[in-house]
Amino acid sequence: MRLKFLVLGLICATGAATAAPAALAAPEFVNGLALPGGLLDLSGGTDANTGRVGYFSDIHYDAKRKHWWGLSDRGPGGGTVNYETRVQRFKLDIDEATGAISDFKILQTVIFRDESGNPLDGIAPNPTNELGNSFDPEGFVVHPKSGHFLVSDEYGPSLYEFNRDGIRVRVFTTPATLIPRNAATDTPNYAGDTGNTAGKRTNRGFEGLAISPDGAYAYAMLQSAMLDEGGSSGVCNRIVKFDTETGTAVAQYAYQMEGSSQGRGISALLAVNDHEFLVLERNNRGIGVGAAISPPNKKVFRIDLDGAADVSDVTFGATACPEGKVSKTGPFLDLAATTLPDLGNKVPEKWEGLAIGPQLRDGSYLLLAGTDNDYSVTQNAGGDQFDVYFRFTDGDPFATSIQCPLNETTGCTGAADSVPADGSYTLLPGVLHAYKVPASDLETYVAPVPPFHKP
Repeated sequence: MRLKFLVLGLICATGAATAAPAALAAPEFVNGLALPGGLLDLSGGTDANTGRVGYFSDIHYDAKRKHWWGLSDRGPGGGTVNYETRVQRFKLDIDEATGAISDFKILQTVIFRDESGNPLDGIAPNPTNELGNSFDPEGFVVHPKSGHFLVSDEYGPSLYEFNRDGIRVRVFTTPATLIPRNAATDTPNYAGDTGNTAGKRTNRGFEGLAISPDGAYAYAMLQSAMLDEGGSSGVCNRIVKFDTETGTAVAQYAYQMEGSSQGRGISALLAVNDHEFLVLERNNRGIGVGAAISPPNKKVFRIDLDGAADVSDVTFGATACPEGKVSKTGPFLDLAATTLPDLGNKVPEKWEGLAIGPQLRDGSYLLLAGTDNDYSVTQNAGGDQFDVYFRFTDGDPFATSIQCPLNETTGCTGAADSVPADGSYTLLPGVLHAYKVPASDLETYVAPVPPFHKP
């Protein structure tokens, strides 16, 4: 998940001009893939809770090993059903001239396990004041030297290091002020916001993760403002800088989110070099399991930590960031500006993955964006799970969706009591978009250092 410096003034894929010099080219949309919602991974599982691909809570391209990785989150149960958390190594065929992508295929499924080999589970912490083996992975990078995986988590919020077999080898130390807790009693509640007055909000932990080109520092970003810093109405978010050798936080930075974004939050953090990053912001609108369809807001911004203040000991206000916030420009890319016929030319809700791929024949780079499809599963208050089938040609596909018991196409509710056999209804796919970024706009890219060894 690395990208060279994107010069000010990139224009978004629609061609809408920004204040930048007109001579600069825009990231060009090349093509997209809609991947089957019912695809199984290589774990040996046979249903949604044991083997269905959850697609892209994050995407990472390991340029030294030429490996693509797609991270799944805590599973289709929403924290109420056992699920062995995992990451997928996958391949793509890439046209070296155009950047067009095709032939997505999973090559390896890695289950995340603790130091004793027990799977880390997507089920919410119980008791709520102990994390245990609960894990909701949202950000993924590969350390450029060791090849180890760094994975950020929403429950803690936590940052873990795993070896290539998926065994956890280290737990980074989360700053105490980020822990979800009742400030009066200092009692944490990792499973929900009940009783909490400070720290990260539930399901709003470390959503974004990036690593510096030399592997010295990892940067984990909360999804949105903390409870004691505006909560759901807060506009200022935190980026935490970790020393990867000591496993401790060494700085925090303030990032101001778009004020008009319904359900505002960030979904991805991508390192450009050791001080510049791309941030993917999105709201909760678009085609998704239970989402309102409009208005979608899915934009990528560029930020620079140079000159930003360390705000580790600063409490943010609810309506603005403190002085010394990171500089932010853009957007240079609007992911909602291009859609696929496979989804009825409608915008997916959860754009969550962003990665730079290989260099193309003309020197430009492939930029890959991906969605989290929530396994195309929903559940009722009693915990019963249902596959959600959509007809994307409808004006609001969720309003006319069909919910069926897992792995069944009859006994359904919603628009019909069974799924039509004509193929008009399908599970929500995972989506990949390929963009071509000109080499002239990537002049200050800093490549990762070579690994000590190849796996």
